Amino acid sequence: MASTSERFDTAGPEGDTTLAAITHLLALFTWVVGPLVVYVVSDDAFVKENARNAINWQIWLTVYSLLALALVFLFIGFLILPVLSLLDTVFVVIAAVKASEGEAWSYPLTIDLL
Repeated sequence: MASTSERFDTAGPEGDTTLAAITHLLALFTWVVGPLVVYVVSDDAFVKENARNAINWQIWLTVYSLLALALVFLFIGFLILPVLSLLDTVFVVIAAVKASEGEAWSYPLTIDLL
């Protein structure tokens, strides 16, 4: 899937972009739980969009990780798992930076479920 970005008007409070960026970083430590809490609690459309993107990525990362885990028996999974870990970190940092700039970045390799 091609990554897309949606631009939001960030004329509102500065905390909106900050919370959106924190939502992505929170996913590194809490998987889907942190972004889901932000998604449910927040009333801001920009924050919700970023939380939704973070949740979708974490779900797909889990799917990819389970597939790689199944491929461990063919020894290719040992190569894929570290790459997925690195991709997770890189994608989350990119998404957090984009969110702090007022963009809702859609993660590559992700189909929207939420």
